[in-house]
Amino acid sequence: MDTEDLRVAVYDRFRRGEAPKVQALAADLAVPPAEVTAGLRALVAQRHIALGADGEIAMAHPFTAVPLGFSVMGRDRLWWGGCAWDSFALPHLLPEQGPMVVATTCPACDRAHAWRVDNEQPPPGEQVAHFLVPTTQMWDDVVYTCGHQRIFCSENCVSAWLGLSGKERGYVMDLPTLWRLASGWYAGRLERGYVRREPSAAAGYLQEVGLSGAFWGLPD
Repeated sequence: MDTEDLRVAVYDRFRRGEAPKVQALAADLAVPPAEVTAGLRALVAQRHIALGADGEIAMAHPFTAVPLGFSVMGRDRLWWGGCAWDSFALPHLLPEQGPMVVATTCPACDRAHAWRVDNEQPPPGEQVAHFLVPTTQMWDDVVYTCGHQRIFCSENCVSAWLGLSGKERGYVMDLPTLWRLASGWYAGRLERGYVRREPSAAAGYLQEVGLSGAFWGLPD
């Protein structure tokens, strides 16, 4: 079994709104489950996916099989949103399902938020996204990283949450910047031959969407 066949099978199931379990992937590819398990470990090493403690797929960006604070509703599909970045990316990756409704709650005050997100223009809103973990550390624990890329009501809520949690401030951006970051980051991920990129290796893209600073591995 080619690992690229496995990667595409993982994404095919996610795009249909299904969690890609080992047994189901084995049936899709007509191979033993042990071969799928070995292939998944190879995809983890290539940073295409993240596995849970049970050996099943937890994340294959921008999809997730576990709830991390967001839901994303398309025309006839419903997904967990892995984080602010990934949730805003889904309408770009699957435009036929858009516009999508992205919903979450503010981690500081628990206020509910929802936006109509498409691939044409950023949604309106005064909320801000806060990314806690610097890019150089994102893959140390990618599920933790994504669980801490959240949207807050305002800068005041970010400050309140940081004070309560004892965390250091990360990177804060407005919704238009978040939308631009998500717009092209995962382009081609559903297709064969996709080459995953690190934020630190995409300086031109990050600067183009309005991001800068050491958090992203860019000069201040």
